[in-house]
Amino acid sequence: MLKESEFVKIRVMVPVEAAGAIREALGKAGAGVQGKYTYCSGSYRQIGRFCPMDGAKPAIGEVGKIEEVEEEVIETICHKDSVEKVIAAVKKVHPYEEPAIDIAPRLEVG
Repeated sequence: MLKESEFVKIRVMVPVEAAGAIREALGKAGAGVQGKYTYCSGSYRQIGRFCPMDGAKPAIGEVGKIEEVEEEVIETICHKDSVEKVIAAVKKVHPYEEPAIDIAPRLEVG
């Protein structure tokens, strides 16, 4: 039988060159703990696309021009009680003005 987990899945999209700083921030803030292991995560590459609008202050690209960026998508887990702390830590080091961060519930067998 499935039940809702006390953990959530966190996914962060970040330019490849900033991925190490994001993984470090996630781990230091308490994400990625599985049993007796810490800093657990997985990642894959993707192409991110966006167009900064008037008033934006893009770290990459120019206002009004569509930009494509090679990104790393980092996935990890986090206890529900630590989500706000973890997201704040990610936003502190993420280079994007508007970081793409997904938080999803998890199910467990039990």
